[in-house]
Amino acid sequence: MAPASLSGSSPAEALLSAHHRKKQPEQVRRALLDCAAQIAAEQGASAITIQAVAERAGVTKGGLLHHFDSKQTLLAAVFEDLLDKMDQEIDRTLADDPLARGRFTRAYVRACFSDRLLGERSLWAALSVAIVSEPALCSLWSTWLDGRMAQHAETDGDQRLVAVRLAADGVWLADMMEKDGGLKRYPQDFEAVLLAMAAT
Repeated sequence: MAPASLSGSSPAEALLSAHHRKKQPEQVRRALLDCAAQIAAEQGASAITIQAVAERAGVTKGGLLHHFDSKQTLLAAVFEDLLDKMDQEIDRTLADDPLARGRFTRAYVRACFSDRLLGERSLWAALSVAIVSEPALCSLWSTWLDGRMAQHAETDGDQRLVAVRLAADGVWLADMMEKDGGLKRYPQDFEAVLLAMAAT
């Protein structure tokens, strides 16, 4: 339910020589996250392994484990990175919305619909099953949502707006369970219906 488009170029191509990488740990960490995200978007979250990510990033397994000590840690970092991008997208949308009431809900709906047309190539779609089955990811999601709701309680606490956000979550769930059927059942223009409900 969020921004998940990935650039066409491989992060591994952006990495420098092994000698130079040692001096740029943040660049290596960024490349590892990008490579893990690409693997998830292409093959699903279950395809994220220490070996697969290390190979794609052009580092040793030991080099990867220096940054992420397990697959679960790496998966959580990919998810946190995705939440970070969702935050940025929502904040940009909030800044452009002059109506205070329901501002966060409208931004949330837009984020939920932003990459639906990517289908299984969406990183959110790829991580959906992992979110449901991995308690650590569920906890990250709940913490993120609780923080946002506390921040926007005054403008978005109304039960009608809660219902709109739950409807957006329902579309995400339908997409996850029904694949292309979700788009047929709830076409992309359903976003406009939810946005209109959040504006009244």
